[in-house]
Amino acid sequence: MRRSFVLFLPVLAVMVAGLVAGEDRKEKAGGAKAPPAAEKGKVAKPMPLFDLDEFVKEYDANKDGFLSKDELPERFRHTFDKLDINNDGKLSREELQKGVVHMQSRRRPSDFVFILVEMSDCDECCAEEIQIVYEFIRKLDTNHDGKVDADELKVGREQLISRRVDAIFKDLDKNKYGKISREEARGQVKRHFDELDSDNDGFVSRDEVTNAAREKPGSLKKGGKEKSSEK
Repeated sequence: MRRSFVLFLPVLAVMVAGLVAGEDRKEKAGGAKAPPAAEKGKVAKPMPLFDLDEFVKEYDANKDGFLSKDELPERFRHTFDKLDINNDGKLSREELQKGVVHMQSRRRPSDFVFILVEMSDCDECCAEEIQIVYEFIRKLDTNHDGKVDADELKVGREQLISRRVDAIFKDLDKNKYGKISREEARGQVKRHFDELDSDNDGFVSRDEVTNAAREKPGSLKKGGKEKSSEK
């Protein structure tokens, strides 16, 4: 059973609520609404992300139609050998076109922070979201050395899991016995009840839900045995 499914409902609820609240705040703050749909019969022309001809024209200092390593902008020079397919020491337009993927910055999950800052059309709303991230990271840094190490990350993960499990039991454990019966189960817990009920006692305990949430994404646990989702 995927760890993510145990966290799915509360996480999805938070995401949807955040998006709705964000849009509401933007409208109140005078933020621009999405542009109206294109007129019928008209197709919007996409804006090119990278004009290869203009790039070559701009950096081809000796005007020979090729780019040498020295002519290539410094930020791309580390990719020169990958781009120079025929190893002739210069880059043709065709080589640049085929290797353009090597000239794109590798995206990282942490880029969402930069996107928030750069693309925000409501600075007040964006600052609020960044502050939430900032406060959470500060809490992860329990030794206050200005860094988040793997051990601190594990502690933070356990805290998040504990909160998610608390929310699930608060919502479903109506009789407050500390276990969720098949009758009480709803949503994903009901759908995966037999997988969660690892001891087959007819109830899902807090430990069973917590253990499921700790599983590595992509693993499947059924009948007490862990199975990989990959064939």
